Order: sequence, then structure tokens, then C-alpha cells
Amino acid sequence: MAAIGVFDSGVGGLSVLREVRRALPGVDLLYVADSGHAPYGERSESFIAARVDAIGAFFRRADVQAIVVACNTASAVAVQRLRAQSDVPVVAIEPAIKPAAQATRSGVIGVLATQRTIDSAAVAKLINAHGRQVRVLLQACTGWVELVESGELSGARTEAKVARHLKPLLEQGADTLVLGCTHFPFLRDVIARLAGPNVDLIDPAPAVARELVRRLSASSAIGCPARPGTERFWSSGSLERAHAVIGALWGARVPVVALPA
Repeated sequence: MAAIGVFDSGVGGLSVLREVRRALPGVDLLYVADSGHAPYGERSESFIAARVDAIGAFFRRADVQAIVVACNTASAVAVQRLRAQSDVPVVAIEPAIKPAAQATRSGVIGVLATQRTIDSAAVAKLINAHGRQVRVLLQACTGWVELVESGELSGARTEAKVARHLKPLLEQGADTLVLGCTHFPFLRDVIARLAGPNVDLIDPAPAVARELVRRLSASSAIGCPARPGTERFWSSGSLERAHAVIGALWGARVPVVALPA
């Protein structure tokens, strides 16, 4: 059975990989962390498109049966380009504005994301389609991706950076927060503690896994493997750091290979 390719600007997409593994326990998974070029949220659209092209080509050479774009910024900027280049299903993540708008009690939701995602036409389209009956507060969370990439998931420095971006949303009455970057679920404990028990956090990763299963089922690409699926990891960044951070976030020590240039 062919593998599924999953990629992100760095290690954040492991939050999506985790949900894909739960949904498809017998499928082999290939994960690319483009940490050498993270964060995408502060890069130009042309740079992001070039990286998506390169990773898409890597997955095509690996003959994957589907690609999951586990990066909100890459999805917003270049997913249509990737789909045009691919002969397999491409499933993308996007900020969960629709479920947040449905869940809010105060009528105010906050979207935590990178600057590039916040500024994208894709987010504007989501707000126009699903957020017109509520107040949508967009918050670019500078520095959060770097915290996760370095494995700083707790501590005084992490709490200070998270609090700085949460405070304006909470002060304006947001009671539902969208984790609009796949790195941010790894900061969930800090975010939840600072936001308080009356604020809901919405992570779109489970919905991505469900959509992947739907797309594979529709194409009859899901078989009945007799063994558990495997995971393989590549990184464009420091392999020493990748081994440590990916191992900590994935919950097991795993080998990581350098992504071919």
C-alpha cells in the first residue's frame, strides 16, 4: 500500500500527523518538516510557493497516494498550485472559522495564526462565508512558531509571549479561539491556562484527518493492511534539533533524514 505524504513549514504539522495516524492506523506516513525555511508566515508568497513545489515533487517521487498540507500558511498561499501539479488527492488545513462561529456564546471569536495566514485571501473568504454573524478578531502570533520549533512549550518566556497575543482577544470578549497554525496545538496547555476555563479552543486537525479518510474512501485507496503503519521523517533544518524536537512532540524517539535539496 502506498504511503501518505504530510508536510508543514516545520514540526507543527505533527499535530495533524497524530490525527491522521489515529484515523488510519495501518497506513504508512511520510512527514516533511521544512524547518530550515520556517516560519512560512513571515515569508513572501513566491518563496512559499517554491517550497511547496519542491516538497510536492519530493512526494511525487515517493509515489504517495495522497498529500496532506498540514500548514495553514502553505494552504492559504499555494494549495491550488499543488493540486494542479498532483495526480493524487491533496487535503489542506484551514482555520476553523466556521465551527468557531457556530460555537461562540459571546458572538466574538479569535483567530490565532501567522501574519501571512491572517493576511490571506483564503481567510477573508472564510470570514465572508461563515463569520458575518459574529465578530472575528484576527491575531498574528509572532514568535509562537519559533517557540515550538525550539521545543519551548512551557516556562516563563513562553507564557509571556503567549499572553501578549491572547490579552487583546480576551479583553474584547472572545470566548472561542481558533488555533490557526498547526504549531499552536503544542502550546494548547499554556493557551488554555491563560485563557481560562470559559474559553473554547478549536483545532482543525481532526477534521483534516476525517476529510483525508473520506477522499481515500471515495477513490477506493484504503486497503486492509495486516500490519500497523509506519512513519518516516525528513527535515530541511538541523537534524540534531529535529531528532530532539520531533521525538519529544511525537512521543517517541524517531530517525530523521535530511530532506534532499
